[in-house]
Amino acid sequence: MSDTVYEFPLKEKVRNYLRIEQLIAQLKSGASAPSSQLQMYFFDQLFTLLDLFERIDIRTDIIKDLDAHEKNLMYWSQHPNIDSGALEQTMNSIVALRDKLKTCKKFGTELKDDKFLASIRQRFAIPGGACSFDLPNLHFWLAQPDDQRTASMNNWLATLSSVDKAISICLSFLRERGQFRPITATNGFYQGVAEDKNELIRVRCSTEGGYYPNLSGNKYRYALRFMWFEPTAGANVSVEDDVSFSVAAC
Repeated sequence: MSDTVYEFPLKEKVRNYLRIEQLIAQLKSGASAPSSQLQMYFFDQLFTLLDLFERIDIRTDIIKDLDAHEKNLMYWSQHPNIDSGALEQTMNSIVALRDKLKTCKKFGTELKDDKFLASIRQRFAIPGGACSFDLPNLHFWLAQPDDQRTASMNNWLATLSSVDKAISICLSFLRERGQFRPITATNGFYQGVAEDKNELIRVRCSTEGGYYPNLSGNKYRYALRFMWFEPTAGANVSVEDDVSFSVAAC
């Protein structure tokens, strides 16, 4: 049986964390693409990420979360049978990263100030705007040797290393807060109550049944409705049978 995990944020902060995580993962995929044409995908995701950084002040949320993680680690250090070496290493990493974020510029500043990226960014907002007649400088770059293009993309990615690491730490701590437990959605519907600390609902279910979950709600209460990916003509788009799945409230 093939399972997949769906993640539904209950707070705007976590929604932004997940978006940044996905965009950086897509950037890494674009940077490792085997051809120059596929590497165009890198720029599309990069400029989407810069747009996101300009709309939100995610650094403040990250620093607050890293402060909270440091306090939790201090508390756990008092427990017996704890791996003090691993805990100290993790704590030192969090403290160093937090202190670095407090002194650094706004995320994406180095990329925004890059002359080449600035010269091509606006055209990517236009459908088909990255053609050779629109951006001859981009197509000059695409014609450079593979190792030269890869080095450029790795340098751009390096400016995002701090936010990449911080988002990874924050989401790792968040995901580990909840353990999956088996649930049955009667007639394809399940309603749950979220605790005050819950910020993320994770749903794990089979991909072989032809359905997927939709979540609605807020940080107090949420509802899951399973939907058919390819509903039968004339039939209800929502699943009306009982569905077995697992849920973790994080």
